[in-house]
Amino acid sequence: MGEQNNPPVHSAALEPLYSEFSVSSLKLRNRFVMAPMTRESSPRGIPTHDNVEYYRKRAAGGVGMIITEGTLVRAPAAGSSASMPHMYGKDSAVGWRSVVEAVHGEDAAIVSQLMHMGVMRGGEPEFEPDVPTVGPSGIGVDGEPLGRALTRADMDAIKDAYVESAKLASDLGFDGVEIHGGHGMVLDTFIWEQTNRREDEYGGTLRNRVRFPMEAVSAVREALGPGFPIIYRFSQWKVGQYDAAVASTPAELEQILCPLADAGVDMFHLSTRRHWLPAFPSENSADQHMGLSGWAKKITGLPAIMVGSVAVDHPFVGDDPADDQDRDEKLRLVVEKFERDEFDLLALGRPLLADPEWVNKTRTGKTDQIVHFKK
Repeated sequence: MGEQNNPPVHSAALEPLYSEFSVSSLKLRNRFVMAPMTRESSPRGIPTHDNVEYYRKRAAGGVGMIITEGTLVRAPAAGSSASMPHMYGKDSAVGWRSVVEAVHGEDAAIVSQLMHMGVMRGGEPEFEPDVPTVGPSGIGVDGEPLGRALTRADMDAIKDAYVESAKLASDLGFDGVEIHGGHGMVLDTFIWEQTNRREDEYGGTLRNRVRFPMEAVSAVREALGPGFPIIYRFSQWKVGQYDAAVASTPAELEQILCPLADAGVDMFHLSTRRHWLPAFPSENSADQHMGLSGWAKKITGLPAIMVGSVAVDHPFVGDDPADDQDRDEKLRLVVEKFERDEFDLLALGRPLLADPEWVNKTRTGKTDQIVHFKK
C-alpha cells in the first residue's frame, strides 16, 4: 500500500493547522483528525489488541483527534458484518476502554462514531442474516425495494440504541461522539427524498424528513447533558450514488443543518469526496467557490470538519479535471480554504492508513520519508 517519495508536502504552508482548537469540552493539540474508516477487524464486534495498536499508532503519529470507525448501536439490522465493532456489551466495552487509554496516553483525543447502517446493510448481510434490513420506506439508495419500512416502535428503539451507545462512550472516557448521518446510513435516508416515501410526520417536506435525525440527536444530548461534544456527520453522496444531493441549494442545506444544530450538535463533519469542489457550483453569489464545510459554517455558525481526498494522488471514486493536480497543489487549496475560514479541522483517511506518522513527518519537514497511499 505504501511507496515512498513523490513531490514533497510543504510543511510551512500547513503550519496554521498545527494550532490548538477547542469546542465544548473538546480540546485538541492541532487541527488534524483521523477520519473514520470501516475496517471490519473486530471479531464478534469486540476490539482486539490489534485495534488498540492501530489507533495508538495514529495518535502517536501526531493527530489531534481520532474518530473511530463506525461502531454499531444495539438495534436490529444495525450492521452488515460480524466483524464491525459494537458500542454496547461488556466485552466490547473492555476493548474500547483499552483503545481510549492508549490514545489518551499519546496525548490525542478520541471520538466514537455511532452507526446504524439502515439500507446500506444490504439484502444479504453476514451479521444477523435472519433480521430484515430496515429503512424509512424499505427502499435502497438505488431506488429499488429493500427490506421493510421502520415502524414508530422501531424508530424509538433506534433512538434508545444511540443513547445507550453514547452513554457507554462517555463512561469509557471517549472525548465525544459522532453520529453518522451520511453515506446512506439510516438517519441519512430519512432526509433524502429518494429513500423516504413516508406519508406520516417523518416524510414529505424536508422539515418532516429531518425530524427523526433531529430527535435522535436531541435524545443523545438530553442523556449526555450540555457539556459532552456531539459531532454530526453529513454527506450529499451515498455509497454507490455519488451524484446524490440531499440539499440542492444553500437554503435546503439550512433546513437540514440548523434543526440538527438546535437539537444539540456541537460540530459538523462534512463528508465529501473532493474537498476542493464547490458544494453549489450554480450558486450565483460571492460564496460560489465554497465547499460543503464552508457552507455548513456559514449557515450554522458551528465549527466544521473538512474531508475528501486530502494528500492522496487518486481521489475517491470517479474523475474530475482537478484530479490531475498533485498532492502539494491540493494541500495548497486546503490552506486557502482554512484562511477563508471554510473549516476548523482537517480529516485525513487514506494518508494515515499508509503512514501513521504523516502528521509528525509533515510538521518536522521529513516529507521525503512519508509513505504515500497507493490505490
